[in-house]
Amino acid sequence: MAGSKSRSQRAKQSPKATANFQEGLALAQAHPLLSPMLHRASIVRATGNPYPHQGWASVSPNGTIFVHPDRVANAQEWLYVIGHCLVHLGFGHFQKKFQQREWDLACECVVWDFLATLKLGKAPEHLSAVPRPGGPEIPGRTEDALFIHFCENGIPSDLPSYSLTGTHGTDVLEPESTRRTYGRTSMKREDWERTFGAGLVHAVAEAVNIAGGVPSLPGKVAKTAAARAREWFVNSYPLLGALAASFDLIEDGPVCNRMEISVAAVSDALKEIYIGPGVGLSEAECRFVVAHELLHVSLRHSRRCRGRDPHLWNVACDFVINGWLMEMRIGSPPQIGMLYDAELKGLSAETIYDRIVTDLRRFRRLGTFRGVGLGDILEAPLPDWWASEAGTDLDAFYRNCLSQGLLYHYDQGRGLLPAGLVEEIRALSQPPIPWDVQLARWLDDHFPPIEQRRTYARPSRRQSSTPDIPRARYLPEQTAEYARTFGVVLDTSGSMDRHLLAEGLGAIASYCESRDVPCARVVFCDARPYDAGYLLPEEIAGRVPVRGRGGTVLQPGIDLLETAADFPKDGPILIITDGMCDRFVTRREHAILLPEGRSLPFAPKGKVFMLSRTAT
Repeated sequence: MAGSKSRSQRAKQSPKATANFQEGLALAQAHPLLSPMLHRASIVRATGNPYPHQGWASVSPNGTIFVHPDRVANAQEWLYVIGHCLVHLGFGHFQKKFQQREWDLACECVVWDFLATLKLGKAPEHLSAVPRPGGPEIPGRTEDALFIHFCENGIPSDLPSYSLTGTHGTDVLEPESTRRTYGRTSMKREDWERTFGAGLVHAVAEAVNIAGGVPSLPGKVAKTAAARAREWFVNSYPLLGALAASFDLIEDGPVCNRMEISVAAVSDALKEIYIGPGVGLSEAECRFVVAHELLHVSLRHSRRCRGRDPHLWNVACDFVINGWLMEMRIGSPPQIGMLYDAELKGLSAETIYDRIVTDLRRFRRLGTFRGVGLGDILEAPLPDWWASEAGTDLDAFYRNCLSQGLLYHYDQGRGLLPAGLVEEIRALSQPPIPWDVQLARWLDDHFPPIEQRRTYARPSRRQSSTPDIPRARYLPEQTAEYARTFGVVLDTSGSMDRHLLAEGLGAIASYCESRDVPCARVVFCDARPYDAGYLLPEEIAGRVPVRGRGGTVLQPGIDLLETAADFPKDGPILIITDGMCDRFVTRREHAILLPEGRSLPFAPKGKVFMLSRTAT
């Protein structure tokens, strides 16, 4: 049926064939019966693959469908072809028999009959006249009955050529013929059958609703496994009950396909949880997934990213959340897999992220519930009421829900929670400490208040009132020159915002004046260091002539301070940068001041303070 066409003729047909195939694939993705398996299957339509050169398509046990890249067909025919291959997976036809040819053709007959009854798509012309099982030509309707009939009576003469491969046999590939894994996941036969069953239940429920006149609301399917899991949190789990009641559950196949959501995702701004209807999760698995997404939102992981790589930060948070859920035994882990490592138990998301960034080649290949290379925390524009600051903001709303849920959880005696989760909930309940207060506390550790000492070398001002009683005078302790000081390495590269420079220098000047620090050693640094020497507080607060504004290499400026003869050996160093710099190393006690939303390209060893920029 394929015919003998030249390469140039096939090349001319390629655009039309691709357009028709994409349209047929979209129809299959929108079908409630095929969508669950199509989410887990993988379709390969390219030259150089084991597709049937004289047929249409073939399917492998791991869910890979190899489609002829140059065959021209309409969308309904491609819908039939894709559905034909998926039904093979759902019926579990990959079995070894002593007469394999008879078994394969029995499976083909069952699929032909099933699709004809379902009226799915349009069968290709060479399959339109296939005898249906149950008639006088082919008695029996099950694979086993047909298999026994073919073994005892032989195969009808007109039957062997009726397959999607266009050859004798079947369009089912054996495992050894597909050594390369093309599919997204490696699923067992039972998994494919369970996924097909979930799609069948979904299709029947939708058909019953349509027949009964129930309006079909896109994205809001009642009483699915995910809907029942959400109701369980509202009714039976107080820790996440308020959050679950506040979120809408979106189970819309086309929407999930458009947003590239394989299993689940969440939007904290829109307060929506997306779960792909074609994944085929059980209710216990949906509980696990819903709790996973709710913890992402309530722990404010999107706001805590702070300039880190979003995908790697999402991966680090997944390791933490999945470890907690395994410990709490909420639902059951999805069989499709998840990010979990017992060795990371007890570590924070920030610590795990610092480990991940040391091996980007490995961890970038990890997938979240949304997919490989994608984070399941969706970025969405804030609603108008949030932008206008009407009522409470989202951060306060999520903090209140989680903190109140923790109180209800303990009041009702629902059991113990992981210590790390309780610590994060309580930390979120407290208002964050401003960055300038954190910086002042760090400097206080190195510069304690100057103690007053008594001396009779100079009389007190009150001595004249009591001439018979000697009175001592209190004087501050004398310190060596430059002993009470610290170094400042200021990034003056072209990427630094002038408002950031002003706020950083203003904080340093105000601290020096309030803590009796006479001066600070300032070094401007971009491609090379510029030593400004020791500056008085009033000089730092005034107009400082900033030098540089070139590239960003901070290590020479740090080395200059560490080797300077007039700088204390134990003097701390404060580094002010926007994070767009090379890696630097210092042996001194140091801290880093970064603008909010930025991060360093490496794991820092010193403390990091996030500067909230108020100037615009």
